[in-house]
Amino acid sequence: MSVRDRTPRPPSSKYITPSGAKKLHDELDWLVTIERPRVTRAVSDAAALGDRSENADYIYGKRRLREIDRRLEFLARRVETLVVVGAAPPDPARIAFGAWVKLEDEDGAEVEYRIVGADEFDLKIGWISVDSPVARALLGRRDGDEVTVQRPKGAVTYTVVGVRYEAA
Repeated sequence: MSVRDRTPRPPSSKYITPSGAKKLHDELDWLVTIERPRVTRAVSDAAALGDRSENADYIYGKRRLREIDRRLEFLARRVETLVVVGAAPPDPARIAFGAWVKLEDEDGAEVEYRIVGADEFDLKIGWISVDSPVARALLGRRDGDEVTVQRPKGAVTYTVVGVRYEAA
């Protein structure tokens, strides 16, 4: 099976928090106004030195420009389709996008996650994608509900012990 034969990934959700949207817009702005012009100048300077076939600065710079252009194209398309969700849902006791959810596992260990968009998840700070199995199992649940999540190493059951929508 070649790389091209793999099944395409399902599209990620189009929701994002206001802070996530700002971060993407800031990256887009930085790439357009600072990084791309800087790399373009470096490539131009390297090209002026002569033989381009053995000029590492020129070759690396051209490669970096292609990476920047691909990222710019992706960000421009992605930012157009995103829906910024900043308000708590009408029923703040229910788990929805943007919620901070405190869970307790069968052993009594607690963990807290925030359900965010696919473009902003970061497990180090407890932000999980709304598309993740844990988030999908939690959506619509309430404080006190039990949730079973299928993981690669087996199922785990959590009890929801807290739901909130303010910043952590």
